[in-house]
Amino acid sequence: MTAFSENAKSGAGRTTISVDAMGGDRGPAAVVAGISHSAKKNPDIRFILHGPKDQLEPLVAKKKPLAGRVEIRDALGVVSMDDKPSQVMRRQDTSMRSALDSVRNGEADVCVSCGNTGALMLLSVVRLRKLPGVNRPAIAVLWPSRNAHGFNIMLDVGADIRADEQDLLQYALMGASYARNGMELSRPRVGLLNVGTEEHKGRAELKLAHEMIAQNAEAAHFDFVGFVEGSDIPGDVADVIVTDGFTGNVALKTGEGTASLIGSLLREAFKFSPLSRLAAVLAYTSLNRLNKRIDPRRVNGGVFLGLNGTVVKSHGGADATGVSAAVKLAFKLSQSGFSEKLAARVASAVSLPQDAATSADNNGTTS
Repeated sequence: MTAFSENAKSGAGRTTISVDAMGGDRGPAAVVAGISHSAKKNPDIRFILHGPKDQLEPLVAKKKPLAGRVEIRDALGVVSMDDKPSQVMRRQDTSMRSALDSVRNGEADVCVSCGNTGALMLLSVVRLRKLPGVNRPAIAVLWPSRNAHGFNIMLDVGADIRADEQDLLQYALMGASYARNGMELSRPRVGLLNVGTEEHKGRAELKLAHEMIAQNAEAAHFDFVGFVEGSDIPGDVADVIVTDGFTGNVALKTGEGTASLIGSLLREAFKFSPLSRLAAVLAYTSLNRLNKRIDPRRVNGGVFLGLNGTVVKSHGGADATGVSAAVKLAFKLSQSGFSEKLAARVASAVSLPQDAATSADNNGTTS
């Protein structure tokens, strides 16, 4: 396993992902199983795995797809879900800090962690630093929708409960860049979440943000659809939904709870009578397709935007399927050069809308 560290970045087209093996609700076994699943599907991924070596070595040894593709970094400290971010900052030995440092030091392209969201965000800001010009980083998630590509992007969903008009403009720019590089949408549609679609509604900062985003849309190569409502989050009127972290987090948790309730009610309905059980059997293929469509494990991974490096936050309760989905997203963003393009996009916001020339990346493509 030590040989990998010498050649981690040498393979053409290879992506190295730094993974925090600890901190998830299901423990390191689920994380190792998840990266093994990814390794089996994708030969271009290598991993740096962080956590107690004595726990990780036996788990990795059991997974044949990981042979020769994992370097284990011994990190004895574990960040629990109950730890306060301020307490975590004082600890130097945690697997979370070690995973972020691999990205900071240029050894890995992306960091993936299932750990404590607040601690991960604070550590990410301190270790990786914010991009120049970014006031508040944001967490972006994929939300199942009626769009042809199947998902919408929503941000912020909890990095910071506050956001003024300048922050919301930056979220729009970062969300549009994520849509291009993560979902391959050449000209994403951006909506600003409000209590109504009329321009006179909403708080003062929302009205100012509406004006600023509209002014920057053309130069930043996205379409601004104006205000959108909560019912549009899973709809098809926008590809990117911009809001503050408080509202976004409430919407996210409400959506997760509603999806869970619908699943429970469906199971109860199909168990109600012998006839309904027969209907469940007949509808098995369609129900299975629906389950896959709304399964949060398959879209697992919130992306921290606005940092000097890409961090993917996997759900704390993620199983192997969920971890693998987060790794897949991390790989895709790395391959697209997302971090560099996002930095260019944020930097261009300083001069937008007067100077659109800086909105292209080094290859002349929009970021």
